[in-house]
Amino acid sequence: MRIKCKKSTLQAGISIVSKAVAAKTPKPILECILLETKGGELKLTANNLNLGIETYIECTILEEGVIALNAKLFSDIIRKLQDSEIDIESSSDYKTTITCEKSRFNIPCWSGDEFPEIIPVSKDKSITISQMGLRDIIRQTIFSVSDNENSKLMSGELFEVKNNQLSVVSLDGHRISMRKIDLKGDNSDVSAVVPGKTLQEVSKIINGDSEEDVDLYFGDNSLSFEFGKTKVVSRLIEGEYFKIAHMLSMDTDLCVKANRNELIGCIDRATLLIQETDRKPIIVSVKNDNNLYIRLDTNIGSLNEEMEIDKEGGEIIIGFNPNFIMDALRVIDDEKVNIYMKDSKSPCLIKDVDETFTYIILPININPDAY
Repeated sequence: MRIKCKKSTLQAGISIVSKAVAAKTPKPILECILLETKGGELKLTANNLNLGIETYIECTILEEGVIALNAKLFSDIIRKLQDSEIDIESSSDYKTTITCEKSRFNIPCWSGDEFPEIIPVSKDKSITISQMGLRDIIRQTIFSVSDNENSKLMSGELFEVKNNQLSVVSLDGHRISMRKIDLKGDNSDVSAVVPGKTLQEVSKIINGDSEEDVDLYFGDNSLSFEFGKTKVVSRLIEGEYFKIAHMLSMDTDLCVKANRNELIGCIDRATLLIQETDRKPIIVSVKNDNNLYIRLDTNIGSLNEEMEIDKEGGEIIIGFNPNFIMDALRVIDDEKVNIYMKDSKSPCLIKDVDETFTYIILPININPDAY
């Protein structure tokens, strides 16, 4: 194989597929990127057997072929070469020469025949959403995914399509995030649990353009994201996801409507008094006046603050992990948020104005009489 390619183009392609390169594997071929001339372009592929990514880039093909190069070495070389045209040539003795201006590297390569193919995904069930829509969905749910690998289902997000509406749910045992989005056209009902790590990588690759779409194809055990000249294929997490419908429809006695930025400021100031070893909750109080009161007592000091709100309902004193509240407030784009509560021991619901985003957080057990 012999090709010529602009450094910027090649580096961009390597950056995309490198997210699927295996780390610490006994199979060296999984630490490689596959280079293959196809259809007048260069196809780059990485595959760690759970996640596979392929993308096409422009190049000048002087000799057709396919080789696999160690991803880290290849990426480091290309990154440090001059910003000019790069010539890549492989020989029959599994050697590859990379030339750019006066620099010339000779490195080993593997046969492309050893490289595992990406899982084929059926296209019978699919949905299409904008890149901006998909990025927002991931941004508003990914922080509730558990990093505990012992609970596989919690390490993924539920993608469920019903009545042409996509709902995406994540949870970690302490909070739940759910985002809904209406789909165009007539879509088949689908239910699949997608690994959180896959969604994080997809979010980094897509540019978030509202005018460009992403096609999602759902197979029995895998899911494919296709956009532009890039395809991301991931294995799905097996098992039945957790039932949360009863929590979404639970009764609440109090609704607080608050300015999002003001509430973020209050809680952010409170966290100045929290050390890493502290597990002190912030105490949120709503009384008969139109104010919300925030209190925090730690070994460093104490804070008391209040802010104006609109409310419907009675009074409450409840404790929360401040980081969990901040996670939700940061991903809501509206000026106002609606907070629904029942009592000091029941979950709290935070919603945006249009109620396309719902966040459920469990309170920290406190003695309301102490406050």
